[in-house]
Amino acid sequence: MRENATLTAGLDLGDRRSQICMIDESLAVVEESKIPTTRTGMERYFRAREPMRVALEVGTHSRWVSRALEELGHEVVVANPRKLALIYKSHQKTDRADAELLARFGRLDPNVLSPIRHRGPDAQRGLTLIRSRDVLVQARVKLINSVRGTVKAHGARLPTKATDRFHTVSDEIPEDIRESLSPIMACIEKLSEEIRACDKTLEAMANEDVHVEALRQVSGVGPVTALAFLWTIEDPDRFPDGRTVSAYLGLCPRLDQSGAQDRQLPISKVGDPYLRRLLVGSAHYILGPFGPDTDLREWGLAIAARGGGNAKKRAVVAVARKLAVFLYALWKSRATYEPLRQRQRQTCAHAAVSPA
Repeated sequence: MRENATLTAGLDLGDRRSQICMIDESLAVVEESKIPTTRTGMERYFRAREPMRVALEVGTHSRWVSRALEELGHEVVVANPRKLALIYKSHQKTDRADAELLARFGRLDPNVLSPIRHRGPDAQRGLTLIRSRDVLVQARVKLINSVRGTVKAHGARLPTKATDRFHTVSDEIPEDIRESLSPIMACIEKLSEEIRACDKTLEAMANEDVHVEALRQVSGVGPVTALAFLWTIEDPDRFPDGRTVSAYLGLCPRLDQSGAQDRQLPISKVGDPYLRRLLVGSAHYILGPFGPDTDLREWGLAIAARGGGNAKKRAVVAVARKLAVFLYALWKSRATYEPLRQRQRQTCAHAAVSPA
């Protein structure tokens, strides 16, 4: 905590107004108030204050609020809400109570809040572009499914077409509903153009980044996945190893150990859901019919071959988890990826013990 700081603030951010609770060294509440959740409101309230620690929860406004408060000289602790069951599971949850609990945790031991670190402006701008593309893709999929469903309801069926060329099947739509569906088909065509523009921008950004080249050595990892991985992790040095990265992305099983019981649970699904989805998509390609022959593919297929319920699903998640470890290692070392390294080692070892 900052030296000589006598006050600690808990800030419960609301969409329009935020609740503030101030406590002193004796943990007594000395001030409570509400201020507008605007840059002007935050600066007007905190500018005249002595440097202090401010605890707040991560959320929609936490990024710009934390940056604004740090520029004013305050120490900001951004709490992980998943770790604050005392707040979000409270039976008497109010803004005043939440702000006071944040202030007390921030005063006594900020580590209890499992503080997170917001990404820098460059990484955030890049992720905004990638997620904007994802929104466009999802909108296009919904519109295409709507058109296909409507055509089927009229006794016809549209031919299979690549998604980015779906608008070319307009002539295949039954004539009696073609005009009614034309606005949707026009939207699909426009969305495809915007998605192609995003892809072109992302491809150019990927070509300018030397780290992307290292990550794209792995089959199934395209420019979008590589850039999303780099911008989401942002600084590889904040993780001790690749396994920590896979846990950070929610690809590791949850733990529930008590005494002699140690139950196997599904993955935690914490962290960034979009990057996790991209890695799972890459894992599907690696294990799919078009995936090239690699150690990672062979390892995943061996897991799927064990059988049992959800064997394929468990194999995909396992490959996605190991893929995160590989990408982290390649980022750190910039080494050349050897897709069949393990098989080559086994072949060499077998040759070494074989009789002459």
